[in-house]
Amino acid sequence: MTLIHNALSGALAAQAALSATSQNVANVMTPGYTRQGILLASVQPLQSGALSAGSGVTVPSLLRFSDNYKSLQLWSAAAELGQRTTAQPYLTQLEQVLGEDESGINSGLDAFFAALNAASVEPTSSPLRQQVIGTADALAQRFNSLNQVLSNQRASVAQQRLTAVSQVNTLSAQIAKLNSEIARTQGTGVNPSGLIDERDSKIDELASLVSVQVVEQADGTRNVSLRGGQPLVVGARAATMLAVTHPDGSQTLTVKFASETFSLQYTRLGGQMGGLDDFENNSLVPLMQSITDMAQQLADNVNGQLAAGYALDGSPGQPLFQFDSTGVTGVLQVRAGVIAADLAFSSDPAAQGNSDNLQRLIAIQKQPVILPALGSVSLADAVTQLVAQLGMDSQQNTAALATAQTVRNQAEESWKSTSGVNLDEEAANLMQYQQMYQANMKVIAVANELFASTLAALG
Repeated sequence: MTLIHNALSGALAAQAALSATSQNVANVMTPGYTRQGILLASVQPLQSGALSAGSGVTVPSLLRFSDNYKSLQLWSAAAELGQRTTAQPYLTQLEQVLGEDESGINSGLDAFFAALNAASVEPTSSPLRQQVIGTADALAQRFNSLNQVLSNQRASVAQQRLTAVSQVNTLSAQIAKLNSEIARTQGTGVNPSGLIDERDSKIDELASLVSVQVVEQADGTRNVSLRGGQPLVVGARAATMLAVTHPDGSQTLTVKFASETFSLQYTRLGGQMGGLDDFENNSLVPLMQSITDMAQQLADNVNGQLAAGYALDGSPGQPLFQFDSTGVTGVLQVRAGVIAADLAFSSDPAAQGNSDNLQRLIAIQKQPVILPALGSVSLADAVTQLVAQLGMDSQQNTAALATAQTVRNQAEESWKSTSGVNLDEEAANLMQYQQMYQANMKVIAVANELFASTLAALG
């Protein structure tokens, strides 16, 4: 009977191994699947005596080939890749818009000051004066168009952030639910590997949105928190992330867990949300402020110089531009009702052909303006330097994106080396466990023959 018992335990163990191998082969193309195997343990003799070899083999549990460190590396790489990938389309678009030669601010400035230069040949010429007004209007529209593009980008960033917040909440709730199911499944002795794979896949998706910290618990659950320690998932409970949009276009983020509310105002989130924050705070908002300040200082300088001169009829100069940072139609406009004769080119009310004040207007192009992104820079060079700085930001992000993609690829390969299914290895296992099963069945057959021979001898 010992022969049959041992061989039967071996056959059952081989059957369990073949089942695990078949599951691995079936899921060779399943994303995130972690391969499984069996743990074999020899059963000590149940009978006393020096000649009792043992009582067969047992399968204490299935093995799940996973490495928590490699999983953490995979999620960290996902966060960095998500951050760099999200910012790049915005940076590329800004480079194209701001660097446009034909419709950019630089060409508008050149046209405006070229018109002023042309008017200096004959300061009393109405067509030349009208050309100054026309180019001033075109310049204002270029400022307004660029400001609208920047405003649209900020609105797009805000909308994308709201979408990401919704995804974070959905994934957190799903991870909490899977935590509950895994804990319950382990308590009933059922293999939770499929549930764990699904949970790890959700954590990977979450990590691409925000950088996370993951801590394994004794009951098989995983607690997930943000980089700053704010909780997203604790056991079977999930937090709720909230985004509030303010009238100025800015947004504030909070995480609510149980009765506690955590502010994320100064938290480096990482992932897609971190990429949105970095782009908005370090590139977009400073650029928006620089363009607005540039328009304001241009208007102030031109209007201030015109106020020092006199129109054709000898009256004091009137403003050419109107600046309104909250204007519905744009930040910069040509003053309504201005006509060619109103332009105060003369420094002498009695001399219509005097162009002294006009020369000072022309010199404004070389005067410095103070911009938050650049400091003090000449009006003529301001946009060029803004484009150069934006290009540098874009190049740095592109390089970081390439590095992040390489790190992610390496992390995936490292994870697969431990957890991925290798068909060659599974084929070898299949043959070994098949032979193991057949050998044990042969032992049972031999035991039956011996038992039959024994009965015949006794009969």
